[in-house]
Amino acid sequence: MDDVLRPLIVVGGSVVLTLLLGWATDLLLRKADERHHETPLWGLLRRGRVPYQLVLFAALLRGSYDEAQLLEDHEAGLGRALTLVLIGSAAWLAIRIAAAVVETTYTRYASNHRERDPARVRRVRTQVTLIRRVVSAVVGVVAVAAMLLTFPAMRAAGASLLASAGILGIVAGVAAQSTLGNMFAGLQIAFGDMVRIGDTVVVDGEWGTVEEITLTFLTVRTWDERRITMPVSYFTSQPFENWSRGTPQMTGTVFWHLDHSAPLDAMRERLRDILRECPAWDGRAFNLTVTDSTPSTMEVRALATAKDADDIWTVRVTVREQMLRWLAAEHPYALPKVNASDAVPPPGRREHRASDGVPAARRVHPHPRER
Repeated sequence: MDDVLRPLIVVGGSVVLTLLLGWATDLLLRKADERHHETPLWGLLRRGRVPYQLVLFAALLRGSYDEAQLLEDHEAGLGRALTLVLIGSAAWLAIRIAAAVVETTYTRYASNHRERDPARVRRVRTQVTLIRRVVSAVVGVVAVAAMLLTFPAMRAAGASLLASAGILGIVAGVAAQSTLGNMFAGLQIAFGDMVRIGDTVVVDGEWGTVEEITLTFLTVRTWDERRITMPVSYFTSQPFENWSRGTPQMTGTVFWHLDHSAPLDAMRERLRDILRECPAWDGRAFNLTVTDSTPSTMEVRALATAKDADDIWTVRVTVREQMLRWLAAEHPYALPKVNASDAVPPPGRREHRASDGVPAARRVHPHPRER
């Protein structure tokens, strides 16, 4: 009877104690979260409830399974299994706690600086994301190493592994040269403030917004919702446009090819009216000038400003469409056309007409060989 009750008491007590401690801890975190709305720390820590209970249960059972006399024939294997569970759950809990602390730090910083310096907030967000992933990777590697060292064979092979660590490091460095280069490039991007999450960039002729940055690759979401994934080393070795660098304010241009008789003064007034009705225009500046001329048309450029790349696109398409619609309705003569009128003779010369009534200037004379 004692052989049955003792295991039940030990295992059942471990389960009950784990559930009670987990419930009590979660209750305290919930109350702290309700009292402190200014910080998300306590709510984020509640996400570690499962690994926390696993740590408690594995620790309690690992410390008392000798007294329970569970599976005496497999005592060593059971002890090692509980140790592995304890190491894994402890690593999981450490990652959750680190993520909660880092995310809370970023949230506090963003709430204080989002209005004054949004570019700096995006830079900190990029750094925080990479730091969290580095911490997770380091904790995972340490946990796996600790699990392997629980096996006697691995401990016995430790000396030989250390002796060959130099050679293995050289071989791994050569084999993973590209991967290591991308990892260092990712750290350089994060802390060198080259590109940040949320920046508007142009890479390989594609315009988009940086959506994700990892240690090895970067994802750009284009205007048509495609995702371009490229190695982060591209941004440290190739030129690219970053429209959000410094200040996101931008100046946009719109070009028209119009007839030389186009009413420029009226177009300037119409441009002002269009921009005043456009919410995307930030009110900083606008202009309309003639930038080029050809024998048949002239090139007219309108200039306007906006607070960021998205708004400048809206301003440009609005100005282009409404100006063309206004010209077609009010000044159709200003639109480009092909001249098909008779040639005007120089002053002092009269235009001679042939017997068939066709002006001599427009008569096509045959080649001498065709006469």
